[in-house]
Amino acid sequence: MELDLNQVRELLLMFDQTSVTELNLKSGELELQLRKREQFSGSTPVVVAPAPVPTVPSVPASAPTLSPEPEPTPPPASRKTVDIVAPMVGTFYRAPAPDEPPFVEVGDTVKKGQVVCIIEAMKLMNEIESEVNGQVVEILVQNAEPIEYGQTLMRIMPN
Repeated sequence: MELDLNQVRELLLMFDQTSVTELNLKSGELELQLRKREQFSGSTPVVVAPAPVPTVPSVPASAPTLSPEPEPTPPPASRKTVDIVAPMVGTFYRAPAPDEPPFVEVGDTVKKGQVVCIIEAMKLMNEIESEVNGQVVEILVQNAEPIEYGQTLMRIMPN
């Protein structure tokens, strides 16, 4: 596989626009490794290149201020949910096939080892099973949505 400079540039742009943090590509004698730098977690975002700041006319003091959106309320602390997280990057599917019903719905009771969804990764369908007996209380991902490693897919309230 030979890549010209434009193809490499396009690959770099596409890689930069995804949430993928590492990519290893090997084909014949070609070996390409891409890795993003870790982002610092904290209250101050890291700025790579400052954008020009347009001049904005001053706002009168009586103008309403925007308040931040409220945080979603977590489940009651008395009962803790178990998160089902993605073990890999891929595409999330709620059903075994497009014309079949979903594996689970919110409110369904599941058993440990029961398949709750599928993640397609590199043309392979990987069944994801419940780790506990309980009730599905939240499904956080839409069908056919791309997902990341470690992303919470659904929450189960154990019995």
